[in-house]
Amino acid sequence: MPVDRRARLKQWLESGEAQLQPLTFPQRELWETSPVPVEDAANHICCLIEVRGLLTERDCRAAIQRVVDRQEVLRLSFLPGKERPLQMIRKQGEASCVFREVAPGAGGPEAIEEMAAEIFRKPFDLVQGPLYRVVDLRRAPNDHVLVFAVHHTIADGWSLGVFVQELFAAYIYGMMGSGEALPPMPLPYTAWGAAERAFWQPAVLAERIGFWKTRLAGSQPIWNAPITRGAPKRWVSQIPAAVANETQEMARRSGITLFSAWLGAFRIAFAEWNGHDDLVVGTPVANRIRQGARETMGYFSNIVPLRDRVDRTQTVADHLRAGHQVTMDSFANAMPFAELAPALGERPAAGHNPLFDVRFALQNHPIPDVSLPNLSARLSMRSTGTARFQLACEITEDREGPEVAWLFRKNLFSQGDIEKLDGIFQRVLAGVCQGPERRISELLN
Repeated sequence: MPVDRRARLKQWLESGEAQLQPLTFPQRELWETSPVPVEDAANHICCLIEVRGLLTERDCRAAIQRVVDRQEVLRLSFLPGKERPLQMIRKQGEASCVFREVAPGAGGPEAIEEMAAEIFRKPFDLVQGPLYRVVDLRRAPNDHVLVFAVHHTIADGWSLGVFVQELFAAYIYGMMGSGEALPPMPLPYTAWGAAERAFWQPAVLAERIGFWKTRLAGSQPIWNAPITRGAPKRWVSQIPAAVANETQEMARRSGITLFSAWLGAFRIAFAEWNGHDDLVVGTPVANRIRQGARETMGYFSNIVPLRDRVDRTQTVADHLRAGHQVTMDSFANAMPFAELAPALGERPAAGHNPLFDVRFALQNHPIPDVSLPNLSARLSMRSTGTARFQLACEITEDREGPEVAWLFRKNLFSQGDIEKLDGIFQRVLAGVCQGPERRISELLN
């Protein structure tokens, strides 16, 4: 660290302008188990917020500043430590926002996506901070696209919805002429992290490690190729609304969750596509069970490995029920991934994710559409910081039918490969709903 920066840090700490805290368990997972460096741009979480209505630069900046004042992760950066980095939280931080005029005719969807991608790829300084940026692409006084990029160390997918809600609550404060700050945070991120560290003592961790040693014994990686740096390629399809409704009804009748139904169908499709009947997937869980955590921005989510096999002689219904039980047992024994991986003897290896290399996620965190008099906003995701897997299937609820985002590595798969997998998945879903009592082998014929 440069001498001038070291002197400035010492002054902040002595004056109380900044405080240091240990990493949270999710942050440790990024630093200690990720196959790509934590500073890699693939660890950026990104979204677009389309705003319709008159939004001035002054009002936008003031609203963002209120959110920064309330959410401590927007004032957070990291310092190198002897064993691992430390969080540094500043008492004050200036809103990081840029306003860019978009020339008439240059604000079409493709052009906006290109500009957004450039903003998303720009690296963050993890020591200096801030670890987020907002760029207002102003197509007209009443037509804006807010590009929001944030590093995964301080946010997860849930945080994006919180940011949109807080931003427009702050905007209303400004419109009312209130000089007050937003209400205090019920549970700041560092307070949540401290409570988690207090709970996950060695004795508690030891109670769960035995389950995982048995559950994951003998599991093997599917691909030996290293995970490359940079964001995976993204290809999107959609599940027809009628099929989604039938799946939900079938899950209800079978006494399983919709997540278990989606995952069970995915396992069958993957086995048919790839030939691997024994699959471990990593699935994120929100991890916001503590009171007040739902209002807090930060990286809360944990990763739970789910292992199950596809037996083609089973009926579809039996496969789904067995998979549901596996999921419930695994969730009940969940523990911080940063502690789970080393407990199972997994050592960090550049380019390789421990325990699994396929991700499956149901993205059901709040994605709000905000509507105010003369102002509305719609959030759409672009990246969830999934840099650590070879293949991912992310299902997001949508009015017109769930969206399926396939994230994949170009050095392993072509888009044609993924389109084939998606076609099998869609066919399996339809078959699952129409004949859950059929054997899996009959479903695939």
